Amino acid sequence: MRELWSRPWAKPVAVTLAAVLYVVLLGWLNLHGHIDAAVWMLLIGILGLIGLAVWQFRRHHRRLAAGLTALALVIIGLTTWYALNLNGKINAIPRIDSSVITGDENRPPKAANKSINILLMGADNPQRLVKKPTVAQLLEDGAWDPGAYRSDTMMVVHIPANRKTAYVVSVPRDSYVPIYDEKGDEHGRNKINTAFAEYGPFGTWRTIENLSGVHIDHMAVIDYAGFNQLTEAIGGVDVYVPQTVFDSAQDQEWTEGWHHVQGELALKYVRMRHGLLEGDFDRIDRQQNFLRAVLQKTLSDGTIGNPVKLNNVLGAITGHLAVDSDWSTKDLRNLALSLRGINSKNVRFMTLPLLRYQVIPGVGDSNIIDSQAAKILWKAVLDDKVGPYLKNHPQDELPDPKDVS
Repeated sequence: MRELWSRPWAKPVAVTLAAVLYVVLLGWLNLHGHIDAAVWMLLIGILGLIGLAVWQFRRHHRRLAAGLTALALVIIGLTTWYALNLNGKINAIPRIDSSVITGDENRPPKAANKSINILLMGADNPQRLVKKPTVAQLLEDGAWDPGAYRSDTMMVVHIPANRKTAYVVSVPRDSYVPIYDEKGDEHGRNKINTAFAEYGPFGTWRTIENLSGVHIDHMAVIDYAGFNQLTEAIGGVDVYVPQTVFDSAQDQEWTEGWHHVQGELALKYVRMRHGLLEGDFDRIDRQQNFLRAVLQKTLSDGTIGNPVKLNNVLGAITGHLAVDSDWSTKDLRNLALSLRGINSKNVRFMTLPLLRYQVIPGVGDSNIIDSQAAKILWKAVLDDKVGPYLKNHPQDELPDPKDVS
């Protein structure tokens, strides 16, 4: 072995192999979501290069020492640039002035258990051929333009205090509930999507809070263009259709089997309700199923750990996403870091329980929420015990991917 090691080519080959192995292992850790281990490996590698440079300098191999030092500085520079670039993209997400929400004394109290509740909404332009300002641009002066956008997607994302899981509760758009504006004033009962159409995202925020008794900490709104670009940026996802169905409203047939969806086709998948047995509730299952597939792909195929992919995803949605002004870049970054160990299996989906369908005069086909069952669900959210709730109510959870209509 000593004789082999003494040969002039042995040490360069060993160093090269070690470097290649290091880079491969670092890449594997990143792509498989082991971000903490990858960061430690990167730090150890930089310190190793610096230590090796000092050792070579003391042995009077100054050129080699200079090269190792330069390599360490390049790695530090690239890492810093990438981190600042991501931080800049997060900082560029438009903020909507949340000071319009008044009457805090009438809002549910903030959870004392350090859990977080986030309201996710999809903004849909009812006149898709008419170019309009984004939701954030519409609210720059604090005034909402009634009817400019509507929302068919409303989800409360509950993130427990331990940050090991996440729970998504969808609220059907046709739920017949009291409607509130951003000040907390009631405007009679109607379908819940009226809150967004008439009073904007903050009206929906106050309506959901009054419906649930749960304090909403933050909100995020994404429009259909952002949805399209997000699906394109991740290369689409695969969804399964258990039996052939035809969507007469969108003139789209979905044959039994697997479908790869992205862009407009993905939008058709999540918007479909005509031709589905349970209408709005089946559409919610599709929305949740699609989101589950997106999470599966981004968390499992290395999107989060792939610098190029992650940069593309953030770049795709930044201009079409808006959050409340109280959600700072630091808070967004810290929340993302606190959830870095989560995987798609730890994100669980459910829908507000239905009591019956009913035709309401002047309103139309509506969903009457099972208030007693919903009260138990929202209590579980308040107490940060959604996991035990689902154990006792397994029928409320989203079915397996092959069982979603």
